[in-house]
Amino acid sequence: MFTIRDAVATDVPEILAMIRELADYERLSHQVVATTDSLTASLFGPNSCAQAMIAEVEGRPAGYALFFATFSSFVGRPGLFVEDVFVRPRFRRQGIGKEFFHRLAQRAIERDCGRMEFSVLDWNKPALDFYQTLGAVALTDWTIHRFTGESLLRLAE
Repeated sequence: MFTIRDAVATDVPEILAMIRELADYERLSHQVVATTDSLTASLFGPNSCAQAMIAEVEGRPAGYALFFATFSSFVGRPGLFVEDVFVRPRFRRQGIGKEFFHRLAQRAIERDCGRMEFSVLDWNKPALDFYQTLGAVALTDWTIHRFTGESLLRLAE
């Protein structure tokens, strides 16, 4: 059996470890520059901008969900963006991922969100199949664009 709770500041090192595990799985470990200090500030600092939940099995961290508020001008209401949902391989197929999404949906409803969104790598068939079983709809008419690093700095000049 597992439990899910809101993360606390002392969870940050374990969250960072799981972020690195997720990045390894997604073949993106070279992009992880987060530190315990940056995550602590972002999740628990005075200007925090995100929140996290932790899943535990017998007191051991089994997974995490990381999310933040968005806003839709078309809907005229806030939204919830799910940045990460990760369950360590040995704890998968126990309902943890489904329960994370259940709790995230509850949080979105409590906050009067008009939608809940997330991104999935197009090659991650297990995740795509899982999200489809939950009723998620893949958007095919929107393309994500990103500014990061040098391109973000140039744009800000």
